[in-house]
Amino acid sequence: MIRVTRAGRLHLGGMADLLNAVIAKGGTTAFVDPVTRDDLGTWMAHAPDRSAWHVVEDDAGRVKGFQWIEQHDGLPDDTCDIATFVALDAQGLGVGSALFPITRDAARDLGYAFIAAVIRQDNTGGLAYYQSRGFEDWRRWDDAPVAPRIIKRFKL
Repeated sequence: MIRVTRAGRLHLGGMADLLNAVIAKGGTTAFVDPVTRDDLGTWMAHAPDRSAWHVVEDDAGRVKGFQWIEQHDGLPDDTCDIATFVALDAQGLGVGSALFPITRDAARDLGYAFIAAVIRQDNTGGLAYYQSRGFEDWRRWDDAPVAPRIIKRFKL
């Protein structure tokens, strides 16, 4: 059993461990350097007013995934950016599917008209995930740091 809840300080260690495992595996995120719980706490504390952070926990309280939305430079004011991370041992088990409806509703509540996902071109799992949620190709970022990216957009 999994549950989705608003992310908070108590989740930061689990979120950092999850993200660091994804970074170490490589190939799916533009992050290349490990993060600490303090890094994530700073990101969360300094996130714009129109942001939302959610986690998926299992029955033992372990973080199995997290997702956040926020305004991002280079996007229109009516569009937020989304980031999704799922534990390596929980991929394909519905974690992302559990997160997205909550995040989608939060984006609507925050007044956004669109959600943009910036995905590495070689991240086939991420591309498939966002496509299956109804995101459509919107832009390309061929000279992005780390790897070229496809930007998909979801109309709220």
